[in-house]
Amino acid sequence: MTMATVNDTLAAARGNRRKLGRDLAGLSVILALAVVGYLLFPDNLALLTRMTAIALLVLSLDLVTGYCGVATLGHAALFGTGAYAAGIAAVHFGITDPLLMLACGIFGGIVAGLLCGMVILRAHGLPQLVLSIALIHLFHEFSNKASSWTGGSDGLAGIAPDPLIGLFAFDLWGRTAYVFGIVLLAVVFTLLRLVVRSPFGMLCRGIKEDPIRIRAMGASPKVTLVKMYMISGAVAGAGGALNAISTQVVGLDSLSFTLSAESLVMLVLGGTGSLFGALTGTIVFMFFEDIVSAANPFHWLTMVGALLIAVVLFAPKGLYGTIAAAAIRWREARR
Repeated sequence: MTMATVNDTLAAARGNRRKLGRDLAGLSVILALAVVGYLLFPDNLALLTRMTAIALLVLSLDLVTGYCGVATLGHAALFGTGAYAAGIAAVHFGITDPLLMLACGIFGGIVAGLLCGMVILRAHGLPQLVLSIALIHLFHEFSNKASSWTGGSDGLAGIAPDPLIGLFAFDLWGRTAYVFGIVLLAVVFTLLRLVVRSPFGMLCRGIKEDPIRIRAMGASPKVTLVKMYMISGAVAGAGGALNAISTQVVGLDSLSFTLSAESLVMLVLGGTGSLFGALTGTIVFMFFEDIVSAANPFHWLTMVGALLIAVVLFAPKGLYGTIAAAAIRWREARR
């Protein structure tokens, strides 16, 4: 073994240790924020659980938009499909175990991701956005018309999940649902960190930067992006299932264009192409929305709009992206 090979091996080991350190730090931050939220807002755990479910949706959107460059305004179709899959499994088939409901939601999200990916990826740019908007409206209308299964405009009620692993019942305060959601978010976040750093994740980034070169190398951009769409669907479906389990009702709002647009806003707010950015954008947007809507019920949208304009103008990489870039410059300046 040559000295150059030894140096390369040591450099790779140091790089892996740094990545592991960042992953552990990220998980520590998630768990610390979860504990702080539990202690500071014990009477508002429903909002925090909803925030966790939406964070999974924004993470799934980041996979296809931030890492793959796929423009979409219909990503709530995957989230809503997961929610309805879990709800229908409980109401119509008697599958009330929370973990099995979660599995049904993930499967529903994967199927929806496959269908949406095959349609949306047939176009690029503005036509791609139009296709995604058409899909979310089609999913919404189908769920509305299939009222015997989905409850239509009244929503799907009567979802009664069993105690988690037979021990922890889903109480009115939402404590079990909150802990369940945080554990689910931590597991998904860890798995997605592995996905985006894997050769598959690097291939997706390469497709975003130069799909022609990737095709010339012998890879199929469309097949790769469809696979990522299915992974994204699994994550969004998990978020939808969590929302169905925690609220015990599924409504058409889980398949709304508004939810799709808001999830994209959260992603841009935090910073695209970064899982930490997706989480940051979700937390900031939903907390800000809750605070200003309570303070001023008539003009809160104006304040939300002002926040977004300020971020786009002064932090074009998003809140997390801008802070991370500043931290890198500061470390380089100290060397």
